Amino acid sequence: MTDNPAPGRRSLLKGGVAAALALGVTPLNPARASAGSAAGLRLRLPAPTGPYAVGAEVAYLVDRSRNDPWTPAIGVRELMVTVLRPAAPGPGHRPHPAASGGRHPGPAAPSAGHHPGPAAPGAGRHPRLPQLTPAAAKAFAELAPLVRAPYLPGAGVDWAATLTHARTGTTPLPGPRPTLLYSPGGGDSRTMGSVLATELASHGWTVVTVDHPGDASQVEFPGVRPGRPDRVRGTELRPNPDAATFRTMIGTRVADLRFVLDALRPAKVGLYGHSAGGTAVAQAFHEDRRVAAAVNLEGYLDGLDGELFPVARHRPDRPLLLAGTDGFRDARIDRSWSALLAHGGPVARRELAHANHWAFTDYAALVPQLQRAGLMTAEQRTGMVGAARPETAGRLVRDFFARHLPV
Repeated sequence: MTDNPAPGRRSLLKGGVAAALALGVTPLNPARASAGSAAGLRLRLPAPTGPYAVGAEVAYLVDRSRNDPWTPAIGVRELMVTVLRPAAPGPGHRPHPAASGGRHPGPAAPSAGHHPGPAAPGAGRHPRLPQLTPAAAKAFAELAPLVRAPYLPGAGVDWAATLTHARTGTTPLPGPRPTLLYSPGGGDSRTMGSVLATELASHGWTVVTVDHPGDASQVEFPGVRPGRPDRVRGTELRPNPDAATFRTMIGTRVADLRFVLDALRPAKVGLYGHSAGGTAVAQAFHEDRRVAAAVNLEGYLDGLDGELFPVARHRPDRPLLLAGTDGFRDARIDRSWSALLAHGGPVARRELAHANHWAFTDYAALVPQLQRAGLMTAEQRTGMVGAARPETAGRLVRDFFARHLPV
């Protein structure tokens, strides 16, 4: 997350489903990813390493107790979430080689770099969830060079062709399990956290990735409504936001996360978030006693005016991890994180070497492919994700929750 986004038409800040259905959540059947109708590089995401197959459901939630802070004409606060859970084994699935001794039932998705070929048995009934639907991909293709200038290319990529390793229409494994909520960085949609979310679900957690419409680059809804005439909603943020706007963004995200907890009612819950999402996760952890543990992935703990958020002014009594990179570390990170660490308590700081800010997102896997294809320079790769292996950040988060919120 940075506080000086690149200018442009859409410049941005960088930065139990059953219970939900009973509370008025509308499930959304995600559209199939493009089979390659758009010209350009087809990017691939690595497969998860856990012993379980992963199922996914996309849902639309409405909080009628709040209005949208960015577009008041909408009249309510709308959210889109993806719920990923360990799934019962299905035809064509095999356990991942990393699964120890085959002790856990359920397979993982195809190996890293696998590109969908002829459909395996059951593939038609359980298609892989696209990272971006065709409509969202079209919007992202326009926004990408603005959102992540000067990193992402303005052309040459078929953003609709990328598939996650989570499948739709699967049967969840029975039994309760801890739930982890993910809040993406400013300017990113929840789908850019698909790799880590699927990885965590493959190891047994239920994972809910949450979009924050209005500051996310683009969010696709199942339909239109008064005040929102299009299914795909772009960002409302503009360059150089002031301190009040930043606090509105964080406060809205905290309220979004707490609403999702109200809707899904998980018995055990942890939070993790990147950049602005990390800031919101840390503050939600402070405010909501339902949260047992949290991971802040390189989110500041103060506002643009330098005022510390409440989480940084108090001693935490539950586990909290502050994870950063050596490529993004700055005085503001050090000051706001040190303020929290000075209180003591079960809070720890970790730093990834040879990494940069977006190493905690799907860009860790996508950017090297862009560089190999000649669509990104080595310097641009370093400035975005660094040279660390894509799985490094995921292992850090997974190990933390394995200790503090075990399956």
